[in-house]
Amino acid sequence: MWRGRKQKLIIKSIITLNTTHTLKMNYEEFYKKSIEFPVEFWKEQADQLEWYTKPSNILSKDANGYPLWYADGELNACYLALDKHIQDGFGDQTAIIYDSPVTQTVKKYSFNEVKTEVAKLAGGMISLGLKKGDTAVIYMPMIPQAAFAMLACARIGVTHSVVFGGFAPHELAIRIDDCKPRAIITASSGIEVDRLIAYKPLVDEAIELASHKPKKVIVFNRKLGARVPFKKYDVDYDALVYGSEETPCVPVNASHPLYVLYTSGTTGKPKGIVRDTGGYAAALKFSMKYIYGVNPDEVFWAASDVGWVVGHSYIIYGPLLNRNTTIIFEGKPVRTPDASTFWRVIAEHKVSIMFTAPTAIRAIKKEDPNGEFIKQYDLSCLRTQFLAGERCDVATLEWYREHIPVPAIDHWWQTESGWPMIANMMGVEYLPIKPGSAGKAVAGYDIRILGEDGHELAPNEEGYVVIKLPLPPGTMLDLWNDNERFKAGYLNKFPGYYFSGDGGFKDAEDYIYITGRVDDVINVAGHRLSTAEMEEIVSSHHSVAECAVIGIHCELKGQIPLALVVNKLGEDIEHFQLQHEVVHLVREQIGAVASLRDVVIVNRLPKTRSGKILRKLLRSIADGENFQIPSTIDDEAIIDEVREEFEKNKIGVYK
Repeated sequence: MWRGRKQKLIIKSIITLNTTHTLKMNYEEFYKKSIEFPVEFWKEQADQLEWYTKPSNILSKDANGYPLWYADGELNACYLALDKHIQDGFGDQTAIIYDSPVTQTVKKYSFNEVKTEVAKLAGGMISLGLKKGDTAVIYMPMIPQAAFAMLACARIGVTHSVVFGGFAPHELAIRIDDCKPRAIITASSGIEVDRLIAYKPLVDEAIELASHKPKKVIVFNRKLGARVPFKKYDVDYDALVYGSEETPCVPVNASHPLYVLYTSGTTGKPKGIVRDTGGYAAALKFSMKYIYGVNPDEVFWAASDVGWVVGHSYIIYGPLLNRNTTIIFEGKPVRTPDASTFWRVIAEHKVSIMFTAPTAIRAIKKEDPNGEFIKQYDLSCLRTQFLAGERCDVATLEWYREHIPVPAIDHWWQTESGWPMIANMMGVEYLPIKPGSAGKAVAGYDIRILGEDGHELAPNEEGYVVIKLPLPPGTMLDLWNDNERFKAGYLNKFPGYYFSGDGGFKDAEDYIYITGRVDDVINVAGHRLSTAEMEEIVSSHHSVAECAVIGIHCELKGQIPLALVVNKLGEDIEHFQLQHEVVHLVREQIGAVASLRDVVIVNRLPKTRSGKILRKLLRSIADGENFQIPSTIDDEAIIDEVREEFEKNKIGVYK
């Protein structure tokens, strides 16, 4: 009797935490409640949403025995992102700001305007035969119509799969064959600083290559001069929208797949991460308030692409669910036109919270090491800068804080999770920042560090980063049509836990440090050394803009580290001097065990289009192994540039 009463009191206290932002909260208490009383905690978060059928079965299991949230609930993500706010009287609020320095366009759309176009597009899709349970592929540049297409799919229960616009036809074909879309929604072209990329010929080629043939291709003509070859399956986007009636939202089950997003894996068949609707909506609403600390009607900017998970969660669904104004940015941190563009967007659109990859900040730092561009803009509107995508080195964090006096918060999550797993929860309690750490576990994630034998490790011992099941709402449900691969990749290694594939450790205060993918650990003469730790040290050198440390083959020691560095713009340092100083730094801070001898200066590092350094590719080049050029690579020419530097410096097989 008492236990039940005590539990109710605890649940009540969870509820009171939700009432206002101004209420003082304690992270430790908040987190503890989410872990000890997950059902009650996530029921309360579900109550923040408007459901067609409110869930009573908060946590259950699916047919494969995997945890399932809100099994009997019905809702619609498009309704929550648009229609609800209009019904609440906010139809005239700006929902989307489209800012495209490459086309010199700024355009604002209210919630009313977005809803009208989305509802008409959805009506047009129904007229083409699409219905609840079908799939559609979206292959678009960073334009508002990409968001409209996603929301139109959600409106009628069509599962969308956004494929990053930079993927080649072969990669697009693989995804077409896996998710079997009834339709593809695309644009005539994307545009870069110096070139136009015709999308439609790429789509046609992908359809030629694919075994599955979509019935229709909806084409938005940007009228930028790109070639738009006409095929029988083509439908003009504008004609479809303007010739169609608005259609209402279709209720879907909470576990209905909102989207399938393929990981950008550099080897093997890409994995189709399946995201549900109900859990995702609850988690995103929760994250906007408690992680990002953003209030409705504020401007939130995630500088990413809708082709990646960040774009799904924090350009489209998260901000719109929370009634924020979101920015769709078609440009780069540099060269559009220069390293001032981020600061211009923040100042011009009064951005409160921003989210980008450390790579973007490093690119700006390289072009503008003294922060001269920053001084030209009033950034007083900016409250917090979030960073994610890969580990943020201390030097970049320090550079940012030196020039912009707002919290720069590193946080960590994956395509699989859909929303942050480790962070400084700014809407709960602003905790002291520890450079090198992504923060503490986010509410709902019971994160452990396990050794090879499955036992939990002591503080500061490096092991595998895992999360005890159940994962909170909003995380992956499964892999599209491949449950066996899902279990093999994520669940079987440590039964009862989700295996992240990353290594890391916790300190004595439960701050979590991600040291990188487990295959990025260097084994030097039997000593396991973290590349992340060495990168931290190398990047602290005053001449280094960014770096990558990889383990390359060594006859004597198995592996030895190699540092590739990009110098800051205007830094004129001799190669031998930089090498000497960097080697000294690493030896000084790690010891001779690190065995770092070789430092190579390169003009740029090979990266994916989402900004992740392709370390595995660098290892393969140095070791002379056969490799496939990853489909996600930003520029293939970098491979030859790196190879030439290896030859010149007699690195690895080029000795």
